[in-house]
Order: sequence, then C-alpha cells, then structure tokens
Amino acid sequence: MSGARLLLAAGDAEGACNRAYFAMFDAAHATLLAINPAIPEASTKTHHGLISAFGKYLVLGKHVESEFGSSLNKVERLRRLADYIGDPVSLEDAAWAVTQAEAFVEAMRSKFMTPNGDV
Repeated sequence: MSGARLLLAAGDAEGACNRAYFAMFDAAHATLLAINPAIPEASTKTHHGLISAFGKYLVLGKHVESEFGSSLNKVERLRRLADYIGDPVSLEDAAWAVTQAEAFVEAMRSKFMTPNGDV
C-alpha cells in the first residue's frame, strides 16, 4: 500500500489506482487460498476469475461483507480505465481507490491471517 500512497501524493492518479488494485488482488488471492486451498488455480489466474471467485466463495459464502466485493470491482474498473483505456483518472477517484484498498487489505489481514502474517 505504500506504493499507492506515494504515487497518490506525487499526483500520479493512474499509478495509485494500479497499485491499489494489485494490493487488493493479492489480498483477495491470499484470502481465497486461506479459506479454501482446493479452489482451482485456473479460477484465480485472471482478474475476472479472481474477482468472481472472491464473490462466490467469500461474499456469497458470508466470510466477508458484500462491500468488499463491490470495492474490489470498482477499483479494478478504475485500474482498467487508467491502464488500458487511457481516460484520465481524477485524484479524487484515486484517493478513494487507495482508501478502499487500505480497508480491504486490512480486513483480509485481520480476518484471515495469523498474528505472524501467515494465512
């Protein structure tokens, strides 16, 4: 998350969205493995697959609040906008994405990781 915060402070909204999303992506992936190590690797290999698996196993499975699924989807859309579409992302949207990512990562860490950081 420090990279996202640094990029945001430097005024790089696109970079901040990218780093915020990938922090969420990694936390979602680790959490999925923590709750069900038997989830097929193919279902978490793509962005769409990981987001779908997060919704199926964690949100619908009542392990996390639906707001976390929504924020993962919205931050991923901002990242796609920034990385591929080329439309500018506002600093306000980037700040929102970083805030969402911080809350997401902290929630996954506190709910699913042991005190030493293992899942």
